[in-house]
Amino acid sequence: MLKIGVLASTKAIIDAINSKKLNAIISVVISNKKDAYALERARSHNIRAVFIDSKGKEREEFDKEAAEVLDKESVELILLIGYMRILSPWFVRKYKNRIINVHPSLLPAFAGGMDKDVHQKVLNSGVKVTGCTLHFVDESVDSGPIIMQKEVNISKGETADSLKEKVQKAEQEIIVNAIDLFGKGKIKVEGKKVFIENG
Repeated sequence: MLKIGVLASTKAIIDAINSKKLNAIISVVISNKKDAYALERARSHNIRAVFIDSKGKEREEFDKEAAEVLDKESVELILLIGYMRILSPWFVRKYKNRIINVHPSLLPAFAGGMDKDVHQKVLNSGVKVTGCTLHFVDESVDSGPIIMQKEVNISKGETADSLKEKVQKAEQEIIVNAIDLFGKGKIKVEGKKVFIENG
């Protein structure tokens, strides 16, 4: 059974594990926001919830505290979902090809932004299709090997809020799929490319 550590939000994964779609367990949820809903949700599902204060800490110092927790729980895969911090190079190297980030656009388009800022930029640009990207984290922002993407059509009168909702639904679908494939050892990384084995 695959042991997962989640930095931030968890709902789709908890649902997939509870409905037996995923043979995995969330070992720990970590947040740098004490009142994060992700921590509250984790606790209500008897998942270890850890708040790590980031105030006055260097990025690497914070990440080393997080790594200590992840290693204690023997975490095999780390998911960043709505995680608003940039990871230190030390952390990225330590967990190479074991950290998956979800980004709310079809990378490399609209890289670098976060949350509704990305959706607003997408709308301002006039593109007809956006989506989400799951990628392994490397030392540059939003540039790691792409695992999978899912497209979302932009409707007339779309707002950043309505688009966020549509993209999050797509994110939840591919996250569960990617975790399943990772747990079965079907995701291989060669350089900047990801290969998914069939069958």
